Amino acid sequence: MSRDPSEILCEAIDARRDELVDLARSLIRFPTINPPGEAYQPCAEFIGRRLSARGFGVDYVRAAGTPGDSERYPRVNVIARRQGATPGPCVHFNSHIDVVQTGAGWTVDPFEARVLDGKIYGRGACDMKGGLAASIIAVETLIDSNAGLPGTLEISGTVDEESGGYGGVHYLAERGWFSPPRVDHVIIPEPLNVDRVCIGHRGVWWAQIETFGRMAHGSMPFLGDCAVRHMNAFIDRLERDLYPKLAARRTDMPVVPSGARHSTLNINSIHGGQAEASGYPAHCVADSCRMVIDRRLLIEENMDSVKSEVRELLEQLAAERPGFAYEMRDIFEVQPTMADRNGPVARHTAAAIRRVLGREAEFICSPGTYDQKHIDRVGKLRDCIAYGPGILDLAHQPDEYVLIDDMLNSAKVMAMAARSLLLGGA
Repeated sequence: MSRDPSEILCEAIDARRDELVDLARSLIRFPTINPPGEAYQPCAEFIGRRLSARGFGVDYVRAAGTPGDSERYPRVNVIARRQGATPGPCVHFNSHIDVVQTGAGWTVDPFEARVLDGKIYGRGACDMKGGLAASIIAVETLIDSNAGLPGTLEISGTVDEESGGYGGVHYLAERGWFSPPRVDHVIIPEPLNVDRVCIGHRGVWWAQIETFGRMAHGSMPFLGDCAVRHMNAFIDRLERDLYPKLAARRTDMPVVPSGARHSTLNINSIHGGQAEASGYPAHCVADSCRMVIDRRLLIEENMDSVKSEVRELLEQLAAERPGFAYEMRDIFEVQPTMADRNGPVARHTAAAIRRVLGREAEFICSPGTYDQKHIDRVGKLRDCIAYGPGILDLAHQPDEYVLIDDMLNSAKVMAMAARSLLLGGA
């Protein structure tokens, strides 16, 4: 009597526990800090060498001319592709290799990749080198199963996700690397908890708003016009007219945590007046005040309407408040995106979670954005989800870690989901 292929896959991955840990630790030890984009090329080449030895064709794609790219900090991406014996769909695992700054508060070396109490500690352990390592082990184990599977397997290590993805997935998507018919299904091993399938994310609009005034001596403010007071008037309008509207809107997207199922607007920063010199304030009336806002929008909202709501408040003040003048400048925007929870990649990943963990998968959307936005909007590939090991709340924190058992379980889920998709799961 033949054994269940899924059981064989799971046993094989369990047998590679130490190898998975070593691989994750090796990846964490590359200090791929963004900004400025340290160690991208050596990390990409490490991944490429490993997969080339397993029969993958490997391409290194430098995103020349993208933000931050330079001879010192080249934006180097790696894409590895292995075709099966017969034609079939392509399943792609995409992970970003960049990590955020370490910051303060660590009790361990951020790039030592220390193993302690069933966890691997280090910057990027959770977000998302643990997921990258798990996807590599999943795909290699699938290849070693000698199942004669059809289709194509791909793994990519891409850059700059933490700064918008423009030197990574966006650049590649513009050039067809993430478009049908080259690729059919994408899994992004972001750290969204091992029993969750993330089918999308909210949208974002970052903008800078500047109010203007007229400089004068601080002892005679009546001779000037304070830009900070104008900005305060705008903040009052946000509090009175916009924040209540945002709190009343609620999405059908399964965003977690629940507070993010509403529209939100954060004031990221305010800068006004002259800079202090030697610790003493400038005795001047502020002639300029700048604010950066972070507006997160729901799939039910329209980007043009979102911007108009803010501009209308500014225009009201310009008409009503003497001396009020402003400029508004777009910094960054991303449309919300959401894949079909009944689509092939979401459904087969959920089935694998049920098989491996013995419980139903939770379908969620992310409050922030990740590289699905580029695969969907630029690559025009809708069958894309995020699934991987790691606890989202630990991302970007000091003493970030990933649970080894979560990496093992996610590798099993990814291997089983890829197998089902390659066999024509629709």
